[in-house]
Amino acid sequence: MQINHDTRCALDDVVDLLNTAADGEQPDRLVSVSDLGAYVERVTLSGVGALTEQDLSAVRSVRERFAQVFAADEDREAAELVNALVAEAGTTPQLTDHDGYDWHVHYFAPGASAAHHLAADGGMALAFIIVSGERDRLRRCGAPDCGRAFIDLSRNRSRRYCDSRTCGNRLHVAAYRARQRESAETARG
Repeated sequence: MQINHDTRCALDDVVDLLNTAADGEQPDRLVSVSDLGAYVERVTLSGVGALTEQDLSAVRSVRERFAQVFAADEDREAAELVNALVAEAGTTPQLTDHDGYDWHVHYFAPGASAAHHLAADGGMALAFIIVSGERDRLRRCGAPDCGRAFIDLSRNRSRRYCDSRTCGNRLHVAAYRARQRESAETARG
């Protein structure tokens, strides 16, 4: 699957935002304006001014709506969610070449809030995934105690875990140990 750089960055931002929500291992990591500031800095949202409690609430709402897109049962439902997000963000596609980057498209309006920036860019990136028939690549980790979001960009769409070195490895080790116990019990029995 071919995804351009800007779409990939926007998808990464969506996943990063989704994974700030509480999961089986960590509490919610987007509970204060300073948490939001750290997120905005980490994903390098351009043109975002001073952040407020209202911004925090709005970004948390966008996060919930992205989660609904990931959880949608069918493309039509996901498309309706994305259309609403993008429309509410006041999407204004503009070509730009700032900060040493070549020409690329910003979907958010100049001076947009952090929430509108995320909704516009992330919504459009999700729209491209839906249009290309690849919505099944929007996934949640298969580890029973995880549930973190990820986008499976593997060639054969076989990725099951958010991180094979942590969740995947942990499950493989647990399965190995269970087989070892079973084998030992069978030998004794």
